[in-house]
Amino acid sequence: MVTAVTNYGRSGLHDWILQRVTALVLLAWVLCVGGILVFSPSLDYATWRGHFAGTPMKIFSMMAIVSIVVHAWIGLWTVGTDYFTERLLGAKGNVIRWIFQATSGLVLFAYLVWGAQILWGN
Repeated sequence: MVTAVTNYGRSGLHDWILQRVTALVLLAWVLCVGGILVFSPSLDYATWRGHFAGTPMKIFSMMAIVSIVVHAWIGLWTVGTDYFTERLLGAKGNVIRWIFQATSGLVLFAYLVWGAQILWGN
């Protein structure tokens, strides 16, 4: 059984709602970018860059990047707590879970920073 200590006192409902909200943000972003691809028949680099140069699209894209990170973190945390346990892996299960979650968190943070640099860089 996973105790409240491992999820920092949040309930499963909180994570479930976050998963759904981030999924909706990602769906909206994919539909928006898909619409650009479908309704811009002569799409070239300059046109593509023009679509993403505006502040509203940058903010929307940043929301999508944050949503990917949050969505992935909840999913990876769930996998870690479900499969990397003492019951399944023996005494080292908690250590393996901690390493997995720490590595996942670092990689997701790096992706967040990298995405922000790409999006807001010159």
